[in-house]
Amino acid sequence: MNGRHVLIADDHPLSREGVALAVRAALPGITIDHAGSIGEAEQAIARRKTGYRLVLLDLVLPDAHGFSGFFRLQHLLGAVPIVIVSAHRHKRIVEAAGVLGAAGFLHKVMPLDDLAVALRDIIEGKAIFPPMDMPALDAQSARDRITTLSGAQLRVMLALAGGRLNKQIASDLDITEATVKAHLTSIFRKLGVHNRAQALLAMQPLLGDSGPHPA
Repeated sequence: MNGRHVLIADDHPLSREGVALAVRAALPGITIDHAGSIGEAEQAIARRKTGYRLVLLDLVLPDAHGFSGFFRLQHLLGAVPIVIVSAHRHKRIVEAAGVLGAAGFLHKVMPLDDLAVALRDIIEGKAIFPPMDMPALDAQSARDRITTLSGAQLRVMLALAGGRLNKQIASDLDITEATVKAHLTSIFRKLGVHNRAQALLAMQPLLGDSGPHPA
């Protein structure tokens, strides 16, 4: 892993600072950028021309739905490792994170020293996840289907999962409604479904709600 910068995306300042302490313990001298939303994280990635060594992501952010924020950052970051740091440890979420290519899944309430050790292991190329009994077959199936989508189609699919209408999607992505409809037609064909509701159901293991935001 190259780079001397780490990005922490979390909308709770205290959580960000706690994670930052562990990052500094694991990587002395590292420069840390902070983001409170996926949009802010995307802006940070665009500004940081030298790239990131590691990204630490809270799934529950104001502009994310399920794993939609993870997909958006993964699309921009390529091979840069993304570690989920969450207050939740639901089995399905942990399993899906592994299937989707996260570098690790860490709990926010881990002791600082344990969190730093886990981050060092991840930096060395180890995958760190809580032990799971069975593989996430539903998530794997959904992942296999979603990898057939182009980047433009994935952006439309994520907007659809966010409840956006065709006109809103067109405005958000700066494309025409006709283009949105064309993308949806291709998405439905690739997912083997016939309408928006079926498409969302097919992607439910990946785009579903990742749980309530902890207070």
